[in-house]
Amino acid sequence: MFYLIATILLNVVISVQFKLYPRYNINALQALVANYIVCVVTGSIFIGHQPFTTVHFHSAWLPWALLMGAGFISVFNLSAYTTKVDGITTAIIANKLSLVIPAIFSIVLYHELAGAAKIAGILLAFPAVYLTTRVESDGHKGQGLLLPALLFIGGGLLDTLMKYVQFRFLGSADVQAVYSIYCFATAGCIGIILVSVLLLLKKITFHWKNVIAGICLGIPNYFSIYLMIRMLNSNFLQSSAAIPVLNIGILVASALTAIIFFREKTNLLRFLGLAMSVIAILLIAFGDK
Repeated sequence: MFYLIATILLNVVISVQFKLYPRYNINALQALVANYIVCVVTGSIFIGHQPFTTVHFHSAWLPWALLMGAGFISVFNLSAYTTKVDGITTAIIANKLSLVIPAIFSIVLYHELAGAAKIAGILLAFPAVYLTTRVESDGHKGQGLLLPALLFIGGGLLDTLMKYVQFRFLGSADVQAVYSIYCFATAGCIGIILVSVLLLLKKITFHWKNVIAGICLGIPNYFSIYLMIRMLNSNFLQSSAAIPVLNIGILVASALTAIIFFREKTNLLRFLGLAMSVIAILLIAFGDK
């Protein structure tokens, strides 16, 4: 329970920071790259030693860390582009509804229980996410299903990959901490190359405020991934329940934070979506008990 709640709260902190970026004209890509570097430093301090050793370079999980690191920055940029083209509402819905992919994989691959209550909760998550997110038009007209579909698949496969690696390779807390560092290091290296190219092409301009924003993001971001892996390893919930509950919990907590602290507009349908989200969490979490 601690890992689940802590992961949700850390993701709310992250979402609040992203919400503040437009207000302070922060370049999200530059901030994200700085954040990945801070994640590596934070993780190294947390484990108490320098993690880049020949022993880890020959670990069975290394290729998966490289793949997941590439996935981190790819899904982020896809989300940013989808937001630009189709609007933030479409991006959030596509990203959050991807919870169904790891749930299905967990049921099929790991033979986890899938009672009527859990299935009902997963199905209820679809209208719950839609109503919680879609408050009003954000001025964008949909350009087609390709980008949202790619984001849906990308986000879902990333969560599925996280569960697979945790199940196969990450049996101890020490390995989980190191694995997270390698994921962020990979994403950071890719991000540095991408930002360097954009700077050389004069597509973006460097500002130190983006680095400061990345520093603020890095510490909670590292622990959000580390604690998510710890949560999956704790067996508090089966992964077919844990990942949907986590995603819906983040959405509900972020929405409540936006309403309370940012005075975000709301309506009856949104409150209905929040109530449905809570019911979906309860059905998914306790449907296999």
